[in-house]
Amino acid sequence: MKSSAEHPWSVGDVAARFDLPTNVLRHWESVGLLRPERDTAGRRRYGEDEVVRIAVIQRSKAAGMSLEQIAVLLDDGSAGRHVVLQAHLDDLDRRMQEMRLSRAMTEHALRCRSHDIATCPRFREGVADVLAQL
Repeated sequence: MKSSAEHPWSVGDVAARFDLPTNVLRHWESVGLLRPERDTAGRRRYGEDEVVRIAVIQRSKAAGMSLEQIAVLLDDGSAGRHVVLQAHLDDLDRRMQEMRLSRAMTEHALRCRSHDIATCPRFREGVADVLAQL
């Protein structure tokens, strides 16, 4: 990609490129996540740095981060940056473990001969940790 001075994209161009409604980009700007330049007519112009920020926002949202957490991620001067990022890593680890357990349970259900999967003793082992919380 070229710099914003060499190849600025309009809000519509960027929205189409990322398959986002333009109002999402405007919202991200209103909460301070984006700072697109303006042309002489006042229209938003997105350069490479802003496009990279959009990619970071999309990836972070897909990973479960809130816009507030993403704002901290993108602000290298934020005092609480490491605390927020560590909390997000801890949450990712917890969710990944839940997904591993769910995958194992689903794989078992796929292979199990029991019609009612909840009656299968081996299947019940897959939810024993949840049942122990009762």
